[in-house]
Amino acid sequence: MSLGRSLFLWLLVLVGVGSGGVYVADRFVVAPSRELQRQLAERDAQIQMLKERAQALEAAVRLLRHTERRARIVVLDQARGADNQLTTRVRFSELAPGGDPVGEPRDFEIGGDEVYIDTLVIKFEDEFVTAGDALKGRSLLLFRRIFSDRLRPADAHVLDREGQIPQAYASEKAPTAFERELWAQFWTLANDPTEAKKRGVRALHGEAVSTRLKKSGVYAVTFRSTGELTILPEP
Repeated sequence: MSLGRSLFLWLLVLVGVGSGGVYVADRFVVAPSRELQRQLAERDAQIQMLKERAQALEAAVRLLRHTERRARIVVLDQARGADNQLTTRVRFSELAPGGDPVGEPRDFEIGGDEVYIDTLVIKFEDEFVTAGDALKGRSLLLFRRIFSDRLRPADAHVLDREGQIPQAYASEKAPTAFERELWAQFWTLANDPTEAKKRGVRALHGEAVSTRLKKSGVYAVTFRSTGELTILPEP
C-alpha cells in the first residue's frame, strides 16, 4: 500500500472518529442542555404569567374594597301635617375617605319617606382601573340631586352642579384639564361612544339609588371605585 493511500485512510478514520465525537457530544451534552434551557424558559414564563394574574386579582380585590365617594343622610324629623301627608326633613353631608365632612351639610325637606339620590357616573375601561392609572384608575361620580317619590326629579334639590368638578374631587387636588373636560362635556360624550372611547371612558350615564327612610335613621351612600353605588342604613 502506497504512503499516500495510507495517509488518506488514516484521514478518513480521524474524520469518522471526530464526527462520532461531535454526534455523541451533541446527543448527550448539547441537546439535553438545550432541552433544559427550554424547560427553564417555559417555567419562567409560567411563573411570570401567574405573578401577573395574582397582581391583577389583588388589584381587583383592592378596588372592590375601596370606597371612592361617600355621603351620609340623617333623618332630622318625620311627621304628618294637617293634610295627613308625611314630610321628611333630612341632612345631606358629603364625606372624605377618612370620614371628615366635605363642605357644609345641607338640610332638605321632602314629601313622603322614600328618598332618591340621583348621580352622574363616569366609568373608565377596566385596563386603566386594574392598573391603577393616575387619571383613569377610578370611576367618578357627581351627586346630582335629591328628591322623593312625591317630588318630581325636575323639582329636585340640587347637590353638585352639572358641568363642574364635584366638590369632593376639587378639594382633594387641583383638577386636571382632562377631568374638567369630562364633566363639562358629560352629555356630549355620553351620546358619542367613539369620542368617549378615545378618552378611555367605558360609560357615562345617570344612576340613582333609593330607600325608605325611618325616623331618626342614618344612611350611608357609598360609591366604590369600580362603579358600584349603594345606600344602606348605618348601625
